[in-house]
Amino acid sequence: AFILMYYFVGQKNQALELVAVERRKSDELLANILPGPIAQRLKSQDRPIADGLDDVTILFADIVGFTRFATRRSPEKVVSLLDEVFSELDDLAGRHGVEKIKTVGDAYMVAGGMPVPDPEHARRIADFALDLLQALTRLGQDKGHDVTMRIGIHSGPVVAGVIGKSKYSYDVWGDTVNVAAKLEQAGRAGHILISAETRGHLGDAYICEPRDAIVIAGHEPVAVYELLGPKD
Repeated sequence: AFILMYYFVGQKNQALELVAVERRKSDELLANILPGPIAQRLKSQDRPIADGLDDVTILFADIVGFTRFATRRSPEKVVSLLDEVFSELDDLAGRHGVEKIKTVGDAYMVAGGMPVPDPEHARRIADFALDLLQALTRLGQDKGHDVTMRIGIHSGPVVAGVIGKSKYSYDVWGDTVNVAAKLEQAGRAGHILISAETRGHLGDAYICEPRDAIVIAGHEPVAVYELLGPKD
C-alpha cells in the first residue's frame, strides 16, 4: 500500500509540474500577442475588453516601393527582409516604451499612451520615429538593404479592445487612426509627417517645419508639420 501511494503521489506531482510548464508557455505566448495589462485582463475572463482612451499618439510606417521589390525577389528574400526590418522596429518599440499594435503587409503600426495612459506618449512616438529612420540607415550599411519608409503620426482619442475568439487581436479604431494613416500615405520616403495635435504635444523640444495641409474625404483639412529632430 505504501509503495502504491508513493507511486501515485509521484505521478500526481509530475502531472502538476507538466500543467505548470504548459501554463507558463501559454502565458508567455499570450504576452507576446497582447500588451501585458490586456493579457492579464483576458486571463481573468474580463470580457469584452473595450477601452476609450482620450489621448494617445498613433504612428504608421510603410516601406516605400515594397510591392515592386516583392515582385522581383524570391519569397524567402521578401520574408527575410520584412523579418529583419520589423524585428529591429520591435526592439525600438520596447526601448521607447511604445506599444506595437500590428503589421499589415509592409506597414507597421505603433501607439503611445496605451493601454496604460502616459503623458509622454507623443514624445515617445517622436523619438521612436527618429530612431526608426536611423535604424533603417544602419540596416542599409550593415546588410545592404535599400529600405526607406514613410511615417505619419497623429494624436487624439481612440477606442481599443480585443477582438476574436481563437486568434486574439488587440486593435485600435477611430478618426485618430485614420488621420495617422493618411499622413503616412501623403508623406515621402525618409520623412516624418505629424499633425498639429501631435506638434502641440511636443511643444518646443523638437524642430518641426510646416508643410501643406492635406485633405481627407469627410474631414476638415489637416494641418501638417515635418518632424526633423530634437532641438538639442
